Amino acid sequence: MTASGLEGVVATTSSISSIIDDTLTYVGYNIDDLTVHASFEEVIYLLWHLELPTKEQLQELKQQLADHMELPPEIIESMKKYPLDKVHPMTVLRTAVSSLGAFDDEADVMNEEANYRKAIRLQAKMPAIVAAFARIRKGLEPVAPRKDLGFAANFMYMIKGEEPADIEVEAMNKALILHADHELNASTFTARVCVATLSDIYSGITAAIGALKGPLHGGANEQVMKMLTEIGSVDKVESYVKDKLEKKEKIMGFGHRVYRKGDPRAKHLKEMSKKLTELTGEPEWYNISVKVEETFTSEKPLPPNVDFYSASVYHSLGFDHDIFTPIFAVSRTSGWLAHIFEQYANNRLIRPRAEYTGPSMRSYIPMDERK
Repeated sequence: MTASGLEGVVATTSSISSIIDDTLTYVGYNIDDLTVHASFEEVIYLLWHLELPTKEQLQELKQQLADHMELPPEIIESMKKYPLDKVHPMTVLRTAVSSLGAFDDEADVMNEEANYRKAIRLQAKMPAIVAAFARIRKGLEPVAPRKDLGFAANFMYMIKGEEPADIEVEAMNKALILHADHELNASTFTARVCVATLSDIYSGITAAIGALKGPLHGGANEQVMKMLTEIGSVDKVESYVKDKLEKKEKIMGFGHRVYRKGDPRAKHLKEMSKKLTELTGEPEWYNISVKVEETFTSEKPLPPNVDFYSASVYHSLGFDHDIFTPIFAVSRTSGWLAHIFEQYANNRLIRPRAEYTGPSMRSYIPMDERK
């Protein structure tokens, strides 16, 4: 029996995250609890070790991430050679992560200890890649990370060149936690398929980035902001949404394959969107978003997903719209790596079958007999 898009198919067992009755948990901890109380570094540790860290363990992880955040100068120089006015940041991120493997002496060392060290290096360098390219394409030099700043604050500091406000760090921390893992989504499944061949971690993360790039996965938040910009004002929302629906065109940021009552992550970003747009003096982005939600859901019973309000949050934080998906990747790397560890620990090559629907048992026709 086949299922389109493997919908409803259970492909593996996992101890990392679960979605049961529209509740998302990381290793048994409700996402609501983690978003309110935890730091992103705590969540990284939780996903990788399946337990929350002690104070000492958390401090060690923070130090390790800070120690490995700087990029090889060759990676920075290669970014400067791209067609900066054309290349998408996700293409740059995918290429840079693949290239990092060439600078890692342990890239093809496959024991557990080496894989953990590579995971630290990769997780640490992801925000540095995104931040460096965000500046390079504006003619600015990359900003080196600061060892006295946490992960979320450092990410924003490397992009903007100035220390972020507390509310900005809070918003960034929440967004990173909310995007960290999400059961067997498309990019996570891609990472597991890749490393199930016993390919290396750099290959697994590169493959996952390729899957995340698509607008039906990580690219949706960029498309949401494009939509909000096209609408421009609250009074234009109703006609815009109804016109799209009449034309049967997709409105990004609504519905989810595994949620029926609603994405539990969306409410946290909706709250941050309201706070940040008021702080920046641009409440219209939140107001337009709310009106789109009201108009759309009155026509279709599909509540907003995590991508919908993350768009106005990232915009309010001052990020270019096309780095929204790379920000998603910075966070989701923590989950990808957790699943890679789990796949390696109990590996079996992932090799499903396909139900053949083509013609059967045809005979070869010589070239001069074909019409």
